[in-house]
Amino acid sequence: MRTTQRRRPSPALGDLWRGWAAPSVRSAFTAAFAVVVVLVGLRLTVRDDSHAVSWLALPPLAASAFLPWRWVAGVGAASMGLALGYLWVLHDFSMAGVTRHGVDFLVVAVAVAVAAAVAVVRERDDDRLRRLAQLASVVQQAILRPIGERLGPFDIAARYVSARSGAEIGGDLYEALDTEYGVRIVIGDVRGKGLDAVRLSSTVLGSFRHVAFERADQRCMIADLDHAVVRNGGDEDFVTAILLQERGGTLEILNCGHPPPMLVRDGVATYLEPESMAPPLGLGPSAQELTVRLQPGDRILLYTDGLAEARKDGEFFPIRERAWSLIGHGNTGDGLASLETALRHWVGGPLTDDIALLLLDYRPAD
Repeated sequence: MRTTQRRRPSPALGDLWRGWAAPSVRSAFTAAFAVVVVLVGLRLTVRDDSHAVSWLALPPLAASAFLPWRWVAGVGAASMGLALGYLWVLHDFSMAGVTRHGVDFLVVAVAVAVAAAVAVVRERDDDRLRRLAQLASVVQQAILRPIGERLGPFDIAARYVSARSGAEIGGDLYEALDTEYGVRIVIGDVRGKGLDAVRLSSTVLGSFRHVAFERADQRCMIADLDHAVVRNGGDEDFVTAILLQERGGTLEILNCGHPPPMLVRDGVATYLEPESMAPPLGLGPSAQELTVRLQPGDRILLYTDGLAEARKDGEFFPIRERAWSLIGHGNTGDGLASLETALRHWVGGPLTDDIALLLLDYRPAD
């Protein structure tokens, strides 16, 4: 039997020069390179100074911090050519004069080789981190399945806001299911980060997806989820969580140590807090049910503590004061996008924790 080995396709031209694609990279390199060229140019204007040639080692070194190695090699070749031409002119087109200053030319050549090697290593590391980030994204999407735009009487949107651009993933979780007992929703946050947190998050979601269709009472679901955390987690592991159930326009809420949901109604935002907070899953919670009668147009925001604890200069993000302007208008997807944009702009830097967001818009059918 004859087999044919497929050749790996050559990278496209755009992929070869993708390091030059980002505006931030272009502007940063242009500024740095312009400064270097000006300095080198000023130095080369000093007549009879052959040692000025060594300054031409700076452009390829500057390029190695930003550009692909092919660009670095091109800049290096230009620097070496300029160095050779400068020495040639400086010594009245005498090759003997050029060779007397071979050490200065050698400095430029070594700098070009070092810069190209640095660029190659940096590109490999960037590619490895990019692949790890893609893998983390795939894992996260496999655990947090997409939620449709309509579920029961709710228009619904979900959003996962990552605090990191690298490969680390957290244990924030959410799920929404339409069952014979009504729409059932869970949102939670596993203690810790990394693979252990993701593994426990997957366990909780798997248990919820099973018991949501089997248990008529949410308090029994809490007990089942608590047992799942105890069996599969460590001695110090726990999961803060909220379970919601909507039946006939009534919202039933069980809170196990999680930031309370926010109800936005007629321009006013209020927290739906129980009289007493139950401990998280894994610590034997016995939650008291909070019942809320819904009205058409009500919006309920569910979130993890990454939003509740986001701060700038010690001041927490004023989500309650800005809730109506951010999530009270438009569709639910636009509301969560506006909330994320406002949060990042207000913090003015990287977030300290991942955030899971769910926004429900109660729109019962006539």
